[in-house]
Amino acid sequence: MNAPPVIWSVAGTDSGGGAGLAADQRAADAFGLHLGTVVAAITAQSTTEVSLIAATAPAVLQAQLDTLARDMPPRVIKTGLLGSADNVRVLAAFVDRLRAQQAVALVVDPVLRASTGAALADAELRAAYREWLLPRTTVITPNQAEAAALLGDACPPDVPAQARALRALGAAAVVITGGDASARHPDLSLDWLDTPHAQGWLALPRERTVHHHGTGCTFATALAAALALGWVAADAAVLAKMATTHALRHARAVGQGAGPVIARPGFATDPGLLPQLSLDAMPPSAWATRPRGRAPGVYAIVDSAERVEAVLRARPTVDTIQLRMKRPAEPADDAAWAAALTEAIGRSQRAADAAGVMLVVNDHWQVALKAGARALHLGQEDLLALSADERATLQAARDGGVALGLSSHSLWELCRAAALAPDLIACGPVWPTTTKDMPWQPQGLDNLAWWAHMAPAPVVGIGGVLAPAQLHAVASAGASGGCVVRGLGADPALTLPAWREAWASGRADAARLPVPELPHASLPTGLCPAGDKG
Repeated sequence: MNAPPVIWSVAGTDSGGGAGLAADQRAADAFGLHLGTVVAAITAQSTTEVSLIAATAPAVLQAQLDTLARDMPPRVIKTGLLGSADNVRVLAAFVDRLRAQQAVALVVDPVLRASTGAALADAELRAAYREWLLPRTTVITPNQAEAAALLGDACPPDVPAQARALRALGAAAVVITGGDASARHPDLSLDWLDTPHAQGWLALPRERTVHHHGTGCTFATALAAALALGWVAADAAVLAKMATTHALRHARAVGQGAGPVIARPGFATDPGLLPQLSLDAMPPSAWATRPRGRAPGVYAIVDSAERVEAVLRARPTVDTIQLRMKRPAEPADDAAWAAALTEAIGRSQRAADAAGVMLVVNDHWQVALKAGARALHLGQEDLLALSADERATLQAARDGGVALGLSSHSLWELCRAAALAPDLIACGPVWPTTTKDMPWQPQGLDNLAWWAHMAPAPVVGIGGVLAPAQLHAVASAGASGGCVVRGLGADPALTLPAWREAWASGRADAARLPVPELPHASLPTGLCPAGDKG
């Protein structure tokens, strides 16, 4: 049996068993990781008060770090209550020495105040965070009050600007959690995500509970665990939010005050825990929902109106067909290109209507709408490029009945797609593909099964589907559709019967692929250290 990844928590004890190392242990267990517990401070606390904080002596902290490193070096170090500025400096120097030998990520939970209201950090300790830890930080996870305290007089008024300010101080990525902002956002729990891969509000419906002790510790340790499993920061934040919300749902009442949250396995297979990620800095006001779209079935992708007609002449034909026309590499007149595209869309739509098949137009959405297209597909880059007025135009078209499909390759892209409540979500690449150059690692059938189970819309598997047996597997994974591109061949009439049979047999297959407890990462990461001290 392979040993689980090792992460460390350098944090404080909680004699009440709610926060600190106790919460960190539960979060690591929920991910199946091994946690090394390094005591940086001892607290005398319960659910109602913190009566004593005693920082561990720097020599004692150093001895714990050195001893663990010789036997169980970590993939990720997570910090909690550090107790003193001296301990911050000991840890910073240790991280530098460790990074000279291996890649290790640093997740900083700047524990500045207990949920009881007790202050846990003075001005000297806050200054040490800024000087010594932030330049070495892979991800910092303050709540909104902690972000403001860290930034002091230089704190900007809005949360996204606060995250930018923290990154300017050296943190590679920032998640400002919103558990302490219930008055401003009573219905949604909103965390601001600012990472190299994605920015936006990560949202879930707010859990109505008075038992929330250890929420910040759980979130930071869950994020550290996800980093240790190979996820980039944006995806790790998604898993951390899911695990923490699950822990809030299982919080228990002990003592007379706020009881502890209880992290446990199973959080990643509950579709109700999949967050939504906003496109911009405007906080969402409501949870996005929409009636579930139709299953796309056998989904052909072609590059011309002639190919649309050829596919639709086949018997049996496909369930859905996408027109993916690329603008010629040679400079072309905009009007001429728009006219050619309009003609192709109109011709394709007539053929699709005659065959009773849905036609989807990829990209070029404005021309497509003017040409009468009734279904669109957009990639994530196209989404991010839309202005506020363009998003309003697209939404008006959707309100008028136009269907929308969106691509996704990672957890944060799935969450961003979910925020728009699309009619279809593509998951890819399932297998390696040369159709497009992309950084993504293959999702495999395990991730496809997870996507199909978790997504709020029908999922179509795309990428590397070259043989009918692969389409059978896509259907067996629970996908609502499977894309065929090169596999259509020169004459679709000859190839489509086998594709249709593969899809039908896969959907009828009783041996459906199981949904994994956790998906695997789809972007490579070397647990890159952050800042100029990495």
